[in-house]
Amino acid sequence: MPKLPAPPMPSSLQAPPPRPGDPDAKAAPVDHAVTAGHTVVDWVDERTSLTGGMRWLMFRKVPRGTNWFYTLGSATMFAFLSQAVTGVFLAMYYRPDASGGAYESIRYITNDVFLGQFIRGMHKWGASVMVVLVFLHMGRTFFFGAYKYPRELNWVIGVVLLILTMVMSFTGYLLPFDQRAYWATTVGVNINGTGPLLGPYLSEFLLGGPEIGATTLSRFYAIHMLLVPGAIAALIGAHLYLVAKLGTTAPPWLKAEQAEELREAEA
Repeated sequence: MPKLPAPPMPSSLQAPPPRPGDPDAKAAPVDHAVTAGHTVVDWVDERTSLTGGMRWLMFRKVPRGTNWFYTLGSATMFAFLSQAVTGVFLAMYYRPDASGGAYESIRYITNDVFLGQFIRGMHKWGASVMVVLVFLHMGRTFFFGAYKYPRELNWVIGVVLLILTMVMSFTGYLLPFDQRAYWATTVGVNINGTGPLLGPYLSEFLLGGPEIGATTLSRFYAIHMLLVPGAIAALIGAHLYLVAKLGTTAPPWLKAEQAEELREAEA
């Protein structure tokens, strides 16, 4: 007959744990599970306290009626991240050389680089997707009344992001430096030159000379790769901060239903 284990001793009869500094106390066994819990993330968080900020950013209340229309802003942000990543890979092979190097580098990326055509296609069509998404997001914000107090500053930031998105699309169109890019940029710069006050100065700044040439391509490349993406990244950070701080608005039809219920209750 197998021997049954002894029943556990009641806690009232168990000996108290040894106190620290007691000479008769033995070293407690090391809890390897607790030791393994001190990961790199814990080490970084202990020195930066990022957990509080991430919890404040991610865990927040959302209004009733939140639907898929509210994901247009996040979709636009991920489109920008896709443009940034694919743009970095394209910049590894691109040469802003107006004497034929720009066109040849694009041809080399498309035909010879491993997955070059795929990356370039993602960047090319992703630009159109980002423009469509940012317009849809601004339209949703306008029709839902999310530009009103206290979110006026966030609306202004969104308008500036829309303008910068168009600037990035315009400057990126010249980079292949083929016939289509050349004449489309010529038309765009001439349109900018007809603007009041700053139009002629802006056109002269973009061209860098009497006509489109090497200086124009270099300026468009610098604006497209450095100036505009940096400004967009900074404004997206400010935009997300204000969204987390002020929250999002409920759909307008829910507000109308609540107002109707209050009128019926008062009647």
